[in-house]
Amino acid sequence: MALKPTIYKASLNLVDMNRDVYTTEKLTLALHPSETEIRMMVRLLAYALNYDEDLQFSKGLSATDEPDLWVIRPEGSVACWIEVGQASSDRLRKAVSRADQIKLYAYGSEVDIWWGKYQEEMSGLAKTKVYRFDADEVEALPEICSRNMELTITLSEEQIFIASGDQQLTLNLYTLQD
Repeated sequence: MALKPTIYKASLNLVDMNRDVYTTEKLTLALHPSETEIRMMVRLLAYALNYDEDLQFSKGLSATDEPDLWVIRPEGSVACWIEVGQASSDRLRKAVSRADQIKLYAYGSEVDIWWGKYQEEMSGLAKTKVYRFDADEVEALPEICSRNMELTITLSEEQIFIASGDQQLTLNLYTLQD
């Protein structure tokens, strides 16, 4: 019998000072049995960083032909394809043919090794942007993770401020390829 995902609810107050976006969203996130809370929280950060009224979580790890998040316009075109983790250049190459824009948010202790392996191949991919989070900073994300979360995420330049109750975290976003 297959394991079922664990459902998390998030009330997200988003303050994006970079794009003048101020909104409150009620989100449902499914934590796949093979996924960590860190990865799920990075998906939530990717949502905040790319907020759009058409942005949605996909089937995620359950669907190999879908990204973690995407913006699908009403007519069915994919405006933005968003991956989380250390995707291969082959996976992103397939996304280039399907979407207007591709974004990858890498995290973890081996990002430098992964980037060293794929940087040259990814530099040839049109409309692809690659970012990374500091490994130590994302390790703190489970501290604010709960089945029912109330989060305020404030984006200012390359910094992400997260508040949940009396807990606060600051993360930095680094651009690897723009």
